[in-house]
Amino acid sequence: MASISSRRLSKELMEIKNDGCPVGINLVNADDFSTWLFTIEVMGDSLYQNEQFTLQFRFDQQYPISSPAVQFVVTEGRQAPVHPHVYSNGHICASILGNEWSPVLSVIAVCVTLQSMLASCKEKHRPIDNDRYVKHAPENPKKTRFHYDGEFTV
Repeated sequence: MASISSRRLSKELMEIKNDGCPVGINLVNADDFSTWLFTIEVMGDSLYQNEQFTLQFRFDQQYPISSPAVQFVVTEGRQAPVHPHVYSNGHICASILGNEWSPVLSVIAVCVTLQSMLASCKEKHRPIDNDRYVKHAPENPKKTRFHYDGEFTV
């Protein structure tokens, strides 16, 4: 019997393959139900014009009851966007990835929300506590209890 997680991810992947992704979002890899990669770029006039970023989604067996671990990929040649809610290690401080997660949200809905977050940015800068956070951050961003006023707790 397939798990709830694999059934839900199968459904989401089928919708992506049948309907495609929204403009500026592209599925790069979904070979299994543990990790998916997407590219994301902000369309139109924004601070991130002509920049492309890679998002990694990691799913546990409790998805969609529990949120996926979502972060920007930071490797050679790839970097996280410079944004007030994005740490230089790729971790994202966004309430929908934490205490405001809802099982009705889909992977595409998260991508669109993050795309919108970038599009609405008025000034490129890292979170005030970037260096301290990155120095002590867990590998999995879900292990951070973000306080959505700019502070965090590891």
